This record gives sequence, structure tokens and C-alpha cells, in this order.
Amino acid sequence: MLYFEDFTPGRRFDYQPVAVQAPDIIAFASEFDPQPMHLDEEAGKRSILGGLSASGWHTSAIGMRMMIDAFLGHSSSQGSPGIDFMDWRKPVLAGDVLAGFSLVLEARPSKSKPSVGIVKLRNEISNQSGEAIAVSECSVLFRRRDRGQRL
Repeated sequence: MLYFEDFTPGRRFDYQPVAVQAPDIIAFASEFDPQPMHLDEEAGKRSILGGLSASGWHTSAIGMRMMIDAFLGHSSSQGSPGIDFMDWRKPVLAGDVLAGFSLVLEARPSKSKPSVGIVKLRNEISNQSGEAIAVSECSVLFRRRDRGQRL
């Protein structure tokens, strides 16, 4: 279990690669972002995106899952007070394989809630060519380790 004290500035958590498949793009878009370039290959080809492309929101959801698998799922996370920014830099096309990482930028104890600390993270997702496709920064609240708990 990872606690606030485990998130030292400079620590990096690498994501496992994820292949983005056409049926997943269409399913997500059908439910949450039904724009033509997310629903139909031909419409995607006619768009500036160049093919069936994942919604930016889908890309963000994939990134969230990558964070859960890399470290959040086995941490004392208490949620997030928000995202500082999120940039969708390149389209994610059907068949792309995404990878990435989260990097701890800073960590500080909470002044108002002494049982938690605030960790600022930079999150980067790249495609199979190593091109950054999504970059964000956010803060996450983590429980602090009790003095009696083992490291």
C-alpha cells in the first residue's frame, strides 16, 4: 500500500501499454461523445483527425485506468481536488498502442486535514511512435502513514 510518504518528488510510475481498438472507441463515443469522427471510420478519415479517433474524454479515461493499474489501485488515495490542466496533443486512432507515466512533482502535508497529504503529478501518455498524445497535471490526496505502521 502506498501512502503519502511514498510519493517523493521525482518518483515515476510507468504505465503498462494499452491497445486502443475500434469497437472500444465506438462504444465509448456512442455513450459519451457521439461525434462522427468517433463513431465512423469514413467520417474520421474525412475529419482533420485522419481516421476513427478516440474522444479526448476516452483518452483521459484510458489514462485514468493506466494510473489505477500503475499505482492508484494500491494506494491510500482519497480522491483529487481537481486537474490543473489537460492537453490532448494528438489524436488517438484505432490501433494505436498507448503507454506513459505519472511523475511526482511535489508533495506536501495538508494544512486543513493533517491525516492526508497532497501530491501533484504530471501525467503523460504517448503513442507507439513515442509522440505525446495527452499531458495533464493534477493533485491527489493520499492518507498519511501512521507512525506505528511499517514502511
